[in-house]
Amino acid sequence: MSQPTPKFALAFMIVAAGCLVAGVSMGIAMGIAHDFALAPVHAHLNLLGWASLALMGLTYRAWPELASNRLAASVQFALSAGSAMVFPVGIYIAISHGQPLPAILAAIVWFTGAVLFLGRLVALALADSRRHLPAAMAAAPRA
Repeated sequence: MSQPTPKFALAFMIVAAGCLVAGVSMGIAMGIAHDFALAPVHAHLNLLGWASLALMGLTYRAWPELASNRLAASVQFALSAGSAMVFPVGIYIAISHGQPLPAILAAIVWFTGAVLFLGRLVALALADSRRHLPAAMAAAPRA
């Protein structure tokens, strides 16, 4: 099996960096205006968008086997990156217009992407543990 390309890692990092720029820009604008009513939007851009997506991207870079199942990697990227960008918009709508539904739906999508990410990491860990049994266990006589 050939080594998966680092495209998913780079895709996560590009979206993360975009969220970083948006979050920092928003923070600067709030500071200049001395209006922090949208601080939760700023926080979610930085936490979900920058920090979480960057960590996912670095994880894909460290364990490129995660990208070997392109469908699962694509779904996880779409759920995580998509909701990381939509969730702050939903929070804005909730704060500015009193409509929390977009934020709630985006939170559920984010959670689904996070659970998929966790499941894929656990599956990778279990597969690795089966492939790398200690030699003593592999050579131990059966009772």
